[in-house]
Amino acid sequence: MNRKPTSDFDQEVLDLYDDYAHGRLDRREYVKRLAAFAVGGMTVETLVSSLSPNYAWAQQVAPDDPRIKTETIAFESPLGAGQQDGKEMSGLLARPVEGTKFPAVLVIHENRGLNPYIEDVARRLATQGFLALAPDALAPLGGYPGNDDDGRAMQGRRDREEMAQDFIAAAKLIDTHPYSTGKVGTVGFCYGGGMVNQLAVRIPDIIDAGVPFYGSQPEASDVGKIKAPLLIHNAEFDRRILAGAPAFEQALTENNIVFESHVYPGVNHGFHNDTTPRYDKAAAELAWERTIAFFRKYLA
Repeated sequence: MNRKPTSDFDQEVLDLYDDYAHGRLDRREYVKRLAAFAVGGMTVETLVSSLSPNYAWAQQVAPDDPRIKTETIAFESPLGAGQQDGKEMSGLLARPVEGTKFPAVLVIHENRGLNPYIEDVARRLATQGFLALAPDALAPLGGYPGNDDDGRAMQGRRDREEMAQDFIAAAKLIDTHPYSTGKVGTVGFCYGGGMVNQLAVRIPDIIDAGVPFYGSQPEASDVGKIKAPLLIHNAEFDRRILAGAPAFEQALTENNIVFESHVYPGVNHGFHNDTTPRYDKAAAELAWERTIAFFRKYLA
């Protein structure tokens, strides 16, 4: 199935998908509301399918790309996954083939585990000269199940503080990893964008640069704890996240924290995710170019 452009969908349809993807609608209500838009020969089933992720579209860097080396690693998270009967965390580690030391980037997934899109993001970073670690918060439950609906339900069962501790453990791992220079950035999307902001607050002596894509903002009272420069990517139609942006940016300014903020016009939450119709190629490519340049500047 070919990807339909965002312009082929009514904005209300994209908003319904956003509500469903973030758990504000259950599947029954989601399908019921989509039925109003199944016109002109398009069935509800076709509409649901066209909005759902297609991971064949996401692969920009093949797992066997000769420029990089990838492996799945296990690591301990004693305050997170380690509380669950000794279970370990796991993640995809990617690095350039040539070289021995690289600036490190922690890649934090959305609210559905380590799916193929996020794995590809880690590989993209490796082709640009970074050591990238993309943990799977679903590892203690058996790992990403192969589809986002089940992954979303699984992630919803995890304790949020334990997951935060898992990503803190991952950041500490790549800070001291043999292939790491000790400079650590983090990039995340949706849930992961919010976690980027939380890590900047909670482990400011480890995080050297943060790039949240449409992530929820920390409490204003916590912003002063941040030391890392931030590159904030938001979407014009993402009213939920944009509602908290002015206060966050004001707090960053008042605390003399270096940051850049970009709101990409005419795009939706999830515009960087190239597996759904919310993807916007121009905005995604510009945001990614800015991200790579930002990491090169602050992780050098």
